[in-house]
Amino acid sequence: MMTNTPIKTAIIGAGYIADWHAEALKVTDGAQLVAVCDLSRSAADAFAEAHGVVAYYDLDEMLAAGVCEAVHILTPPNSHAALAQKCLEAGVHCLVEKPVALSVEDTQEIVQMAEKSGKTFAAGHNFMGLPSYGRLKDAVAKGDLGKITSAEINWHFPLAPLRSGPFGLWLLKEPKNLLLELGPHLYAFAVDLFGPVEIEHLSLGKPIELPADTDRPQSWRVIARAGDVDVTFHISLVETCDDRSMTVRGSTASARLDYANDTLIMQRENASDIVLNPLRKQLDQVGQHLKEGLVNATRQVTSLNRKSAYGLSFQGLFAAFYKSLQDGTPLDARFDGAAALNVMQGIDDTIAKMPKPAAKPKPKSRRKPKPSVLVIGGTGFIGRALTRELVAQGKDVRVLSRGQSGPFDDIADHVELYSAALSDKAALTQAMQGIEAVYHLGKSLDTTWEACLQNDVGVTVGIAEAAMEAEVSRFIYTGTIASYDMSKPDETITEHTGFGDDMTDRNLYARSKAKCEEELLKLHDSKGLPLVIARPGIVVGEGGPLQHWGIGRWHGAGAVRIWGPGTNILPFVLIDDVAKGLVLMMQNEEAVGKSFNLVADPMMSARDYFAAIHTELGAKIKVSFGNLNAFWAADAVKYLLKKHALRRTGAIRPSLADWKSRAHFSPFDNSLPKDVLGWAPESNRAVFVRKAITEANLLGF
Repeated sequence: MMTNTPIKTAIIGAGYIADWHAEALKVTDGAQLVAVCDLSRSAADAFAEAHGVVAYYDLDEMLAAGVCEAVHILTPPNSHAALAQKCLEAGVHCLVEKPVALSVEDTQEIVQMAEKSGKTFAAGHNFMGLPSYGRLKDAVAKGDLGKITSAEINWHFPLAPLRSGPFGLWLLKEPKNLLLELGPHLYAFAVDLFGPVEIEHLSLGKPIELPADTDRPQSWRVIARAGDVDVTFHISLVETCDDRSMTVRGSTASARLDYANDTLIMQRENASDIVLNPLRKQLDQVGQHLKEGLVNATRQVTSLNRKSAYGLSFQGLFAAFYKSLQDGTPLDARFDGAAALNVMQGIDDTIAKMPKPAAKPKPKSRRKPKPSVLVIGGTGFIGRALTRELVAQGKDVRVLSRGQSGPFDDIADHVELYSAALSDKAALTQAMQGIEAVYHLGKSLDTTWEACLQNDVGVTVGIAEAAMEAEVSRFIYTGTIASYDMSKPDETITEHTGFGDDMTDRNLYARSKAKCEEELLKLHDSKGLPLVIARPGIVVGEGGPLQHWGIGRWHGAGAVRIWGPGTNILPFVLIDDVAKGLVLMMQNEEAVGKSFNLVADPMMSARDYFAAIHTELGAKIKVSFGNLNAFWAADAVKYLLKKHALRRTGAIRPSLADWKSRAHFSPFDNSLPKDVLGWAPESNRAVFVRKAITEANLLGF
């Protein structure tokens, strides 16, 4: 039945991808976002406030309220099937993020429930919503490429969590999850253009061992056939040049779709002689590339970056979904149940060719841990190293974690994973029973100061109050050297250096961490919180990322723009040294009431660091040197556009000093942790390079 009334829509799952959906819904005819539902109250509330919708924390309650006619399901993939069936049964249309389910059988149940309820189910194969893909599909259909002989569909894009975590993500739980997560993008193209795919061969490569787990393949090569078209799928997740593309070859021409950038380039023959033929072919390519570049640049500028390729892909998907709902017409075949089934069948058939996973490492004994230390943020980069260092020194550790498995299965006789919401003081107090020392390494990634006060500062104060109620003997908080003004080369920073009386012109991360320290120090002075503050420098080493944003602004794995000229010494520190320093803060009575900057001896500049990567790994990263005044000026323009053109509340504008601080111009004096704690960070440059670069597996292979 046709309707002109906007379809009231709710989002289920308020994670990272939810913001993309919300922004695309704003420009989708026939759609009105009215609600969000997430089990996490803080996540739901933050999303609701940002987008002006109602927050729910229970799906049954939201469905019973009848506030929506359609939902977008954006939760972890293992929950998709059950949630979709529940929503469809309740009479609500469903758009489900890929993978729509974990098997053909689960997908079939969703399709059947949609048919039974008379509601629409759409698969979130978003890249097929791109304008460039629409043009490719038209070209194939009209025969512009001739008879299609083969296609190569690529996903060459780094997946940093494979090397630096977090390792508790669903996609890292099992080797097959990587294909379930990424495969739908590739297989959906082949299914839509050529029909169901028949899998002939699977080759896996570049394995990487996850902490306390088995290997995960980082490259997948799948040879398949769709009708009489030869299809090859390539997935590469190491630190590689971004190439998310599809090349379709026909008897007349070939076409290359770059779906990460929404461009389509045709390579066509011409009838010129042997001298002019190559020239004409290259000029044709130049003209197409120039046109595609100008179109994309114009689109980005005029839309204020709201029409990036990724954003456009969602807009195309949503336009098809809501047009079907409003017009009462069948859903576009790119996104319907039949397409979802064919895509999942291809993935299932590929998974069937995978070798059986090896058994996970097991602890040496079956003893139950008796934790005396609690680590909040223990599954992160620093937290993992700290937990293992504590165990190595004979401590049993309780790690606050959302899941019941993590990067400590091999030392599970010394590490207990414990689930408690950081905003639940009673649950935190219970988690601290029997605990002598608490490490708070957690952080929130907020986009407004109000959210920082709630999710970072408020949560941190609540954790500290719980620690006092539990009468722990040590509370160690990790702040950041980013809170300092590091813009002055002639000013050496020590622990006595203040952050500044007015932090309102600093970036949110630096400001929020400084506010956390301020509130914790109040509790120390007024109520005796046994506080120690650690401020790690630029932490490097095994488990850390290649694309470290403390050094510069990265553009994929192959290019970086350094903050500033890159000649000043940076406050690097090895991850192992940070872990040892944190343990010393727990052991040393003199540490209470003090803060410590965990920065190694002067070692390397940014230029030195990238030169060492080139020498040690053979990888020459393109390094540009950033003018911080230009960064600041560009950010000022973006601030004005966000505030006045996009009318975004909470927009901030960091000062020029804040931008200069990112270059870490000010040197550090690290004598206090050495004198008080007996901390001895690595001082040998050759050893530092070996641990920070050579043995750190920065590229993943």
